[in-house]
Amino acid sequence: MIEYFFSCPHCWQEISMLLDPAYSQTYVEDCEVCCNPIEITVQFEEGELLHFEAKEIGQ
Repeated sequence: MIEYFFSCPHCWQEISMLLDPAYSQTYVEDCEVCCNPIEITVQFEEGELLHFEAKEIGQ
């Protein structure tokens, strides 16, 4: 697992997330600070993070 830090697209607070380098995926997770949903997209190649995106999802 890789700990990755980024800013929430809703509240702009820095949060961290554990990413599994075995999987490239897109999923929704709530911000641990403001509880708003974030669409997370991660892409790995040979265990290295190539792309990370955290998009705001409207409520």
